[in-house]
Amino acid sequence: MSNLSDEHEHAEYTRAPKRLKTERYEKRDRAAREEKKDGEEKKDGEELEEGEDSDSGCAPATGDTAADGRGRWTATPRAAAHKDTGEDLHRLSPSPVVHVRGLCEAVVEADLIDALQRFGSICYVMMMPFKRQALVEFSDVESADKCVSCGAKKTVYIAGQQAYFNYSTSKRITRPTNADDPSSGNKVLLLSIQNPLYPITTDVLYKVCNPIGNVLRIVIFKRNGIQAMVEFESVQCAQKVKAALNGADIYAGCCTLKIEYARPTRLNVIKNDNESWDYTKPYLVRRERGKGRQRQAILGEHPLSYSDSSYGALSSLLPLPGNGRYKLSSVDVPDMVSYPLPQSSSLFYGQPPSSVAMVSGLHPTKMNCTRIFNLFCLYGNIEKVKFMKSVPGTALVEMGDEYAVDRAITHLNSIKVFGKRLNVCVSKQHAVIPSQVFELEDSSSSYKDFAMTRNNRFSSVGQASKNIIQPPSAVLHYYNVPPCIAQDYLLKLCTEHSVPGFVKFKVFDAKPSSKTISGLLEFESKTDAVEALTVLNHYQIRIPNGSNPYTLKLCFSTSSHL
Repeated sequence: MSNLSDEHEHAEYTRAPKRLKTERYEKRDRAAREEKKDGEEKKDGEELEEGEDSDSGCAPATGDTAADGRGRWTATPRAAAHKDTGEDLHRLSPSPVVHVRGLCEAVVEADLIDALQRFGSICYVMMMPFKRQALVEFSDVESADKCVSCGAKKTVYIAGQQAYFNYSTSKRITRPTNADDPSSGNKVLLLSIQNPLYPITTDVLYKVCNPIGNVLRIVIFKRNGIQAMVEFESVQCAQKVKAALNGADIYAGCCTLKIEYARPTRLNVIKNDNESWDYTKPYLVRRERGKGRQRQAILGEHPLSYSDSSYGALSSLLPLPGNGRYKLSSVDVPDMVSYPLPQSSSLFYGQPPSSVAMVSGLHPTKMNCTRIFNLFCLYGNIEKVKFMKSVPGTALVEMGDEYAVDRAITHLNSIKVFGKRLNVCVSKQHAVIPSQVFELEDSSSSYKDFAMTRNNRFSSVGQASKNIIQPPSAVLHYYNVPPCIAQDYLLKLCTEHSVPGFVKFKVFDAKPSSKTISGLLEFESKTDAVEALTVLNHYQIRIPNGSNPYTLKLCFSTSSHL
């Protein structure tokens, strides 16, 4: 890899996607500029991209991503200039919903309520943690207007950082029910865990939620990433937990909570284990089928086993502040919490913790060690990959730790690659030994060591915390691409490597001094995107008169579509 590409590949991966201006709104801007006699350029019509971070030192951009609306932002330097001229700052019609940008990483819902409740009664808050944005719904338009107008005239701080405000095109924040109304009786919260670098179990969520509100039941499911429903003793408890934890990280820099009110008003739990627990019925421990009375154990339960009271002995990940408020400060959140090994899902599946995953269902001619690395490196460092000669279509993947294996199982088990469904599970082996090396059908080696490759993305704590763990999706994020590369080149790349081509293409605006670009590729299906990533991830792009290649980097995007 070249020094040039080495210098920029990680920077481009971690750099926030820039705003993309749509053609329709560019035309509107050009027409407006022609009408301007003083030659001032407007900033209207810029559209925020999924995952965009707002830099506090930058003038806020326009747009309401959550509501797909666009409008003019108030607290900009230009706002003060227009204030005296009487120009209408608010291009959007007033709405009780306000779009907030420029939030700091540590902000939670309670911080917004504390800062904005002086403008009027707040009905609902929707956090967008990775965008550092939020939607705040006031009880009436007048309160929202006070908030937006105040932000235009003077600085408004939220959790110590200046924030920016504009009306949303939505008149109401969409939510499953009216559960924010205490009279509705809803006491169940829906928790979406974003960027889950570490296993999420019932014990972890109990430690996070119970210090704030009494938890009755928890159910964890993995249909779209990792989500959980938590039932509390009362609606008031659920409201306090949502305010305190919405937008907070369970662990520093990862496992971010996005909390909404759930549809069901009660959870039905039939067994107590890592993925469901009824704390009002501790006797619902899982018993293996076909086994009745068990032999007496001399020393009782294994030290790593669960007991019906194990959750009560664990300390809280996010303890309540000493002042009794429900707002969490950075002082209250530990940098990293080491929890007991049983909380790894590998133990839940009946296997001891291991850093080796066994992958079966691999296509005999289209999968090799490098392509396994391209796919699995999104969830942890890859040390070694070895195909098993005695079991065709099966490989062992040694990863950085058991947590990486857990993430790979969570997101890659049962996905389809080249028409075959992968089965990913914990291996009984604790290391991959390079024995019985043979030649695969594509003439590549059945064993490869990736320990020293620069393409591993979890090599340091800082690097790992910037990775966003995403389940496979139909949209890929590409980065570390030279600016001269266009859409046609990438389509040709797909054709040459016999993988499905993308149907939509988007490139993010880059600084003039930037030597690489990034953007999004949308495919017809999730399976098409997985196959393209498996083949093209880490492809070496060579440009004319360039001495060293650029390494194309791909990962699954937080966007569901373009």
